[in-house]
Amino acid sequence: METASSVFDTAFWITSAAILALLVCSAFFSGSETALTAASRGKLRAQADKGNKGAERALTITEDNERLIGSVLLGNNLVNILATSLATALFTRAFGESGVALATLVMTLLVLIFAEVLPKTYAITNAETAAGMVSRVIQIVITVFSPMVSAVRALVRVVLRVFGVNADPDSQILAVREEIAGALNLGHSEGVVQKEDRDRILGALDLAERTVEEIMLHRSKIEMIDIATPPADALEQCLKSPHTRLPIFRGTQEEIIGVIHAKDLLRAMFARRRDHPEAADPFAGFDILDVAMKPYFVPETTTLDDQMRQFLRRHTHFALVVDEYGALQGLITLEDILEEIVGEITDEFDVDGEHPLRRTDAGDFLVDGAMTIRDLNRATDWTLPDDEANTIAGLVIHEAQTIPTQGQVFSFHGFRFEVAQRKDNRITRLKIRPL
Repeated sequence: METASSVFDTAFWITSAAILALLVCSAFFSGSETALTAASRGKLRAQADKGNKGAERALTITEDNERLIGSVLLGNNLVNILATSLATALFTRAFGESGVALATLVMTLLVLIFAEVLPKTYAITNAETAAGMVSRVIQIVITVFSPMVSAVRALVRVVLRVFGVNADPDSQILAVREEIAGALNLGHSEGVVQKEDRDRILGALDLAERTVEEIMLHRSKIEMIDIATPPADALEQCLKSPHTRLPIFRGTQEEIIGVIHAKDLLRAMFARRRDHPEAADPFAGFDILDVAMKPYFVPETTTLDDQMRQFLRRHTHFALVVDEYGALQGLITLEDILEEIVGEITDEFDVDGEHPLRRTDAGDFLVDGAMTIRDLNRATDWTLPDDEANTIAGLVIHEAQTIPTQGQVFSFHGFRFEVAQRKDNRITRLKIRPL
């Protein structure tokens, strides 16, 4: 072992200073990686819009996370390995062969505490601020290491492809909705986000993923007017109906030839009565098609987002839904789409029918078979799957692989389903209880 005077010479202090500088660099790279990956892009965008140049640079850097992480990790590993090598040489000179173990212990503690835990703890608690502060230096680092990082990225993708993994750099774009949904669900579970607020935002996000077929009013429930109906009877039907617009059919309900608006019909018939006050039947010869609108048909595969845009562009709120063969399947209104966002909308003209969901004293849920799975999930905070069926009755039929009889009981997806009521081949009411 060398004497103390020969150990603590100029080379010792230069090496020690170099190790300290490398530890500072390691802390910078570790904190930068955490800050830039943990920073909210939404908050950075808000700061950038206010003129914060650091936040704007951070946004640019984080657009390519793969290149960012590759450059930071390359720099971090370089300084860590170099610092460890210098420390090993320094301790070996001072303590001989035992210096290797001592250098490993000392550098592990120093790197762990001062180059990893400390900077990352600060960065994760002040992510956006730290990201803006380090963005300029990291931008230079990325530029310098870009050729080497590109080569490493190419090698990594080749290796991953050998194991059947396809690294898609644009895959994060598709994960934005899942990220928002996860944040909302987490906020709701922690009591920060109200259930109604969560449902509204998720409902708006889902419009592009769902089709009109999922929420349309089925053709069996559409109220229509026969073209052969006398004008006075047609007027009476419109007055009794809770709906503003009624389709007009000829012969069969598959042949829709127009849509009458109650206000247009009332206006036209009032004018006819005013113009023929002495006539025994002022409505004789009145043709309802003269005041009816042309029917507007849409395919059942149209997304709700596209359909809402079409409603706004065409200045209409009513469309008839057809399948690929042109057969009538149902109807959809702008109100139906809005209800997917804000929930059920009722007014003074809606029919006061039995509520589709009611809880019994025993804790069971009585559910209308035609209620959609999505509406049931929103009302109860359940997670029943809606991939194979739109309605709760359709889900039971799909799982049972048959049309159940009244009183039959099934258990699947963690729930007990009892067929409470059946009419013809339709399940009209179910009793559901979580297991």
